[in-house]
Amino acid sequence: MQNVVEVEPGRPAADGRPSVGPTYRSAFARDGFPPPVPGLDSCYDIFRMAVEKYPDNRMLGHREIADGKAGAYVWKTYREVFDIASKIGNSIRSCGLAKGSRCGIYGVNCPEWIITMEACNAHGIYCVPLYDTLGAGAVEFILCHAEVEIAFAEEKKIELLLKTLPKSNEFLKTIVSFGKVTQEQKEEASKYGLSIYSWDEFLSLAADQEFDLPDKEKTDICTIMYTSGTTGDPKGVLISNESIICLIAGVDRLLNCVNEELAESDVYMSYLPLAHIFDRVVEELFIFHGASIGFWRGDVKLLVEDIGVLKPTILCAVPRVLDRIFSGLQAKISSGGFIKSTLFNLAYKFKQFRMMRGAKHDEAAAICDKVVFSKVKEGLGGNVRVILSGAAPLATHVEEYLRVVTCAHVIQGYGLTETCAGSFVSLPNQMSMIGTVGPPVPNIDVRLESVPEMDYDALSSTARGEICIKGKTLFAGYYKREDLTKEVLVDGWFHTGDIGEWQPDGSMKIIDRKKNIFKLSQGEYVAVENLENIYGLVSAIDSIWIYGNSFESFLVAVVNPNKEALESWAAANGISGDFESLCQNPKAKEYILGELSRIGKEKKLKGFEFIKDVHLEPVPFDMDRDLITPTYKKKRPQLLKYYQGVIDNMYKSAK
Repeated sequence: MQNVVEVEPGRPAADGRPSVGPTYRSAFARDGFPPPVPGLDSCYDIFRMAVEKYPDNRMLGHREIADGKAGAYVWKTYREVFDIASKIGNSIRSCGLAKGSRCGIYGVNCPEWIITMEACNAHGIYCVPLYDTLGAGAVEFILCHAEVEIAFAEEKKIELLLKTLPKSNEFLKTIVSFGKVTQEQKEEASKYGLSIYSWDEFLSLAADQEFDLPDKEKTDICTIMYTSGTTGDPKGVLISNESIICLIAGVDRLLNCVNEELAESDVYMSYLPLAHIFDRVVEELFIFHGASIGFWRGDVKLLVEDIGVLKPTILCAVPRVLDRIFSGLQAKISSGGFIKSTLFNLAYKFKQFRMMRGAKHDEAAAICDKVVFSKVKEGLGGNVRVILSGAAPLATHVEEYLRVVTCAHVIQGYGLTETCAGSFVSLPNQMSMIGTVGPPVPNIDVRLESVPEMDYDALSSTARGEICIKGKTLFAGYYKREDLTKEVLVDGWFHTGDIGEWQPDGSMKIIDRKKNIFKLSQGEYVAVENLENIYGLVSAIDSIWIYGNSFESFLVAVVNPNKEALESWAAANGISGDFESLCQNPKAKEYILGELSRIGKEKKLKGFEFIKDVHLEPVPFDMDRDLITPTYKKKRPQLLKYYQGVIDNMYKSAK
């Protein structure tokens, strides 16, 4: 295979353990993984060294709001941030916290988030992010489970923090607002003996007290990151300094090898939650290079406007955001009239053809870029050179489209909180890697492990199996859950639970999920995620959740139909009614079932893999009803609980 090198052969099944394929690593690590940077032993060192090297560079920026209008970005330099973080660190210590204590951070990304994180890094205090999208129940669980003693929160989240009392009060003694605190909040906190401060009050809390910084080791934990989890309570993933340092070294080598190295002139738009590992490590990487991080205003409707003002050079995104950009572009082109849309489509076909034949994106069609696609580039600020998608799979047609029209590299990455985010990243200008997550990053070893019950063989000519990862970027375990740690970490190999397939170019394609497998009553195994990906190709639907169990012989599904597609089908067939009433129309159900069957036949699915009945749900699966995680993964147990009545009725009526 290209782009990877084999470092160990595979082995057959033995002693009740499945066979494993060969171990591979990135060809960029052919002569070994990147060596550590001298003096870089902790996340605090990343920041400290950047301050020494780039004191006057712009570090953190936000938009000033005057008379209700957002103005230009206002910046703090590395030195200014260092001074504020030092004061916050001393104030935290003056509250009785020391190395190994836990500090919670709750709220959307903002300069104060990073300043608090750096204060924790300096004093060896574990940073415990609280998801902005987690409800009060999960916030309370994390505060108690991680034994958080001090919590920082944006103004809007103070009320939610106070709602976790008195339970969280066993450990929680101090709350700090990123903004102001009301008199009512002070009174509420004092009932529980809690200290509560505004940001400005807390800045001067330590007065002139100076606390010595403790020694920090590579193996020290720097953050406990709770994963939203598709089942049960969130799991606390222990991430060490070494994990983040090794990840940065690997990503840095990768960028250098493809001539896209980061520089101090780079600008990043911070909007993906810092409570996720994906954004956290990207921001650490930018700080490592003395680059600039600008924050959004916290409103997804204003994100594109913020991007236009900030003019970032690197844009990280989740598929939901890129889908929105794709749909917006499609709508703009189709409303631009016949001549404009014809010109756009011709330019698209020509550039796509050239890129498929191996031309680099910036050389494939310079005239098309200048006349047609430059407008798309300007819409993203005009300076974006790399768009990195992560957290969930990006649809192939969206990835290909954006690679052609954005005048930027569009690459897809894969990783988990447990692997410190980026484990695989596709390479720029490699059109063969569309639909894959690319080869491994040059800091890990990877192998596939066979999953016999799902017919995945890691030793076959088309190697498929569970993706297993080994390396220093791996997590140190689940906090207080040794049992769960032992399940997934075996002999140093982390079992991701994702099923992958090696491609001839050394990239990895995610094809299934190991746990999302169940048996039907006739004994047939169903890999439900794979089926959902196939049925998801139907353009008339936005989302699908497939269900089956070992007491039934067939599958049923709950579908979110695509509003435009269903309404245009209804208009063409003389059926009236709004979207909600169409979803209840038996003919609409027949139409969607027909579309699902059509794709099933086209993809040669087995008889038991066809869906026998559907329920059309007009309201998209959402976090408000706890049906999906913050990264838009389906919560299957919760979906079943919510739709149990619907499922029972489908099985009754289909028999």
